[in-house]
Amino acid sequence: MFFRWDWLRPQLTAPIVPTLGPVHPDALTVDIFEDVLRAADTGGFLPYDKDRRWGGEKDERVLREEVVHEPERTFIPTLTRRGHGNVKVFAYGPPDSIVEEAAELAAKLAAVHDVAGARVVRPLGPKTTHPHGTRIQLKDFTTDPCPAPDGPVRPVTSWPATVQETFAPFARDMATDGLAFLHARMHADQCGPVLATAVADRIVGAIGPMEVHPDAIGRPQLMPQYFAVLPKARDQGLGRLLWRAAMHWGQRHGAAYQLLQTKVGGPSDALCLSEGLTSLGSSHTIHAYPLTGLPRFAEVRAMPEAPRGPR
Repeated sequence: MFFRWDWLRPQLTAPIVPTLGPVHPDALTVDIFEDVLRAADTGGFLPYDKDRRWGGEKDERVLREEVVHEPERTFIPTLTRRGHGNVKVFAYGPPDSIVEEAAELAAKLAAVHDVAGARVVRPLGPKTTHPHGTRIQLKDFTTDPCPAPDGPVRPVTSWPATVQETFAPFARDMATDGLAFLHARMHADQCGPVLATAVADRIVGAIGPMEVHPDAIGRPQLMPQYFAVLPKARDQGLGRLLWRAAMHWGQRHGAAYQLLQTKVGGPSDALCLSEGLTSLGSSHTIHAYPLTGLPRFAEVRAMPEAPRGPR
């Protein structure tokens, strides 16, 4: 066994695991960290990896020989070659001073592996005074009922054909939110149902795919979805309507919970907070610059990547 749980556990301020992202707190064990190390050499997916449903090979892997694991800090670097490539160093430990050290490691490894990006991922606890970055939120389906929404939401395939035909232009308009990728998966019949809402016989919002899979400890999890509403159709409650429809679907299909990632201060973040979800902390991503004459590190405000899967 590589990791010492008595060292690692106190450093885990938020339930974020390299290459997997957020996990349920109950699944946050030494075994899951050991699993990502073992998977590093295979190029395959762990059975409970949320990206497994998209097929192919696992793009991000842990650089296991570069892991730093000590009583007060743990650095776990990962490498992806998608796009121009990127190294991320997941920095676990209480002192803020570890960020600079993690940034130096990220910059060094980016140069070694000849990739363009070098970043530090810093998990922050739920009691952080001024959270920033991406908030991790938990929807627990075992505590309260999720009633069906009172509004026009149904699977895309259940709308009349003339309405279904409007999904393609909607998806093109919302390509930056991943809807074009989702539409391609739907067209290939390679994903679960997608819920949509329409105004004047045109689809203006959607959430999906709707799928439930077991997590690392076998609990059924509602998987992350793409979620978008046309700008001109916003501020009418349609986003909340779609979200509640998705939660109703998840509970009705046996999911125990869903984890959501929302940009702190953004519309989805406000929606989830108003719906009473539990914050599990946040993830702050920082650029590490390997070039002289630039700041050592700076906050990442936007991380454009080709759509791969919902977050």
